[in-house]
Amino acid sequence: MPFELLTLERDERVATLTLNRPAKRNALNAMLREEVRSALATVEADDSISVAIITGAGASFCAGFDTSEFETTPPAAVFAAEATVRYHEQLQTFAKPLIAAINGPAMGGGFDIAVLCDVRIAAETAAFAHPEIKFGAPTLFGPLAAIIGAGMARDLCLSGRAIDAREALRIGLVSKVVPGEMLMEEARAVARQIAEAPLPALKAVKASIIQGLDWKFTA
Repeated sequence: MPFELLTLERDERVATLTLNRPAKRNALNAMLREEVRSALATVEADDSISVAIITGAGASFCAGFDTSEFETTPPAAVFAAEATVRYHEQLQTFAKPLIAAINGPAMGGGFDIAVLCDVRIAAETAAFAHPEIKFGAPTLFGPLAAIIGAGMARDLCLSGRAIDAREALRIGLVSKVVPGEMLMEEARAVARQIAEAPLPALKAVKASIIQGLDWKFTA
């Protein structure tokens, strides 16, 4: 199906979703969130695809939720809305391996997208933060703590401070940092390596990962 704010491409058994609002730093407005959910559902239902990559167009991975929505609706209400919950649940329960190719800053909800992926590969220009805590939006603690440990996750979720790609690598948030021009090549190489395994085995492991995480999105 056609999308307005993202692109969905396929190369053999690997699908690539690209957030495509570069002028808005790929901020997640309601339409883009719904298109992400729909694209992931499409990929999940296609048994000829084993792995998905998600990345951003332009210089940013994702600036987070589009703050223009908060001008008319409090952040907590935006996060509690049924459509927002469905979006987060689609990311959380996606049944196939999901790779984040983090091409630039991943802020707020963009940080959450990266964390909800199974593998994270960062460009040297990547950065991560939860600035939304400063204006009353909740931060997603559980899945971040599962990756980097509770102590560091508490620090980042409560302070809103930013970390660069090198610190992200040091604390285990990302598995590799590469020059920007090599990012997609590296992400595709990892995706192809994962896709060598039979899809039923990959889905079984992914189901175990999901079941083993003691968290659920709440506003």
